[in-house]
Amino acid sequence: MDGKHMQIGEVAARTELSLRTIRHYEETGLVTPSARSKGGFRLYTATDVARLMMIRRMKPLGFTLEQMLELLDATDRLDADADAELGVAERGALLECVRAYEQAATEQVEKLRVQLSRAEEFATTLRTRLTQNSPVTST
Repeated sequence: MDGKHMQIGEVAARTELSLRTIRHYEETGLVTPSARSKGGFRLYTATDVARLMMIRRMKPLGFTLEQMLELLDATDRLDADADAELGVAERGALLECVRAYEQAATEQVEKLRVQLSRAEEFATTLRTRLTQNSPVTST
């Protein structure tokens, strides 16, 4: 196998996703292996890995499968437009779609920051309580 293609195990290690998750993403249409080996093994490229990383980053932000598909379609179409085949209106609509997802992601990140801050405060409260109520040991 050449250096351009990776089998699913290597992709799983690089993305920190399970084999099962990668296969699920394939079944749902989020990612498609770039090739298959003569033995039928899935083969992925660096572009496929980047796509999986994008999906992995969207997941904790609560995006649905449909939303992920919509955003990936928009970014794929923008990326494929190297020859400026998209019309101005279509390109503008795709950029607006990506912009809306960026805004939604930013809002969700802020909500997660608030949740994290509250969780850290809670952990600190518990540590303080434990410290205050720990039996004193004599040495």
